[in-house]
Amino acid sequence: MTSVQNISSWRKAGVIAAESLDYAKKLVVKNASLLEVSEKIEEFITSKGAVPAFPVQLSCDNIAAHYCAYPGDETIFQEQVVCVDVGVCVDGCIGDTACTIDLSGKYSELVSASRQALNSAIKLCTPGTEIGIIGRAVQEIITAKGFSPIRNLSGHGLDKYTIHSEPQIPNVDTKDSTKLLEGMIIAVEPFASTGTGIVKESGASSVFSLNNVKPVRSREASQVLQLITKEWNSLPFCTRWITKKFGIGTTARALRELMTAGIITAHPPLFDTGIVSQAEHTIIVEEKPIILTKSTNE
Repeated sequence: MTSVQNISSWRKAGVIAAESLDYAKKLVVKNASLLEVSEKIEEFITSKGAVPAFPVQLSCDNIAAHYCAYPGDETIFQEQVVCVDVGVCVDGCIGDTACTIDLSGKYSELVSASRQALNSAIKLCTPGTEIGIIGRAVQEIITAKGFSPIRNLSGHGLDKYTIHSEPQIPNVDTKDSTKLLEGMIIAVEPFASTGTGIVKESGASSVFSLNNVKPVRSREASQVLQLITKEWNSLPFCTRWITKKFGIGTTARALRELMTAGIITAHPPLFDTGIVSQAEHTIIVEEKPIILTKSTNE
């Protein structure tokens, strides 16, 4: 559990995350390249004196999360519903925020469902609230609009250099009686779907995280592992970042070896059967919850 220390860094991470999401909203337009948009957002984060807490995720239509542009990605935005998930790290402190952009113009109610669920949940982020009650609030709003909350995705605690820690903040009523404590920093993250509300991993991963460090056989894998531990360590990273130094072939071989050795874990895209929307803010649990990632436009 995170207590509110280094509050200035937490606030700075939240402000930059909010600014980065606002910037992303201007970039995610029809005929734009998903790859170019991803890199521009990440460059914006670094220009502000921060680093990405994870690779920018631009997950389209029935992909709920974990779609990160891969090297040479040719995806062009057209009529997609795009979940934009941005994370910012400042001195280990993290701002995590997301929104959904409907380029089709057909899913405004779906986008509204996740946003309204988020707003309702934030009001409950006070000391002593049971996390199952937060899940119930999310579930009630999304189902009342005729959609499915995604049951196997959740919000989460945030710690220094750790984007997913306890407690898990559910999107349905789990009856979990675990209570929020004053000063906790959490990310509340409702997902609404026109499908089943159950996501499954599918396809190749371009997002990874480090499990442990141990000797590896090849020089290629050793060099890539050194880069990972130096640049990102406990924070997620992506194929695209590594290829900028080592090229596609070396990167692919090294990542395979590191995965086989159990040194890194792959995080493939998460698919539902229907179109998905997402909304997210980072919160400090107080009697009056503090939204660290609130945009000046909200």
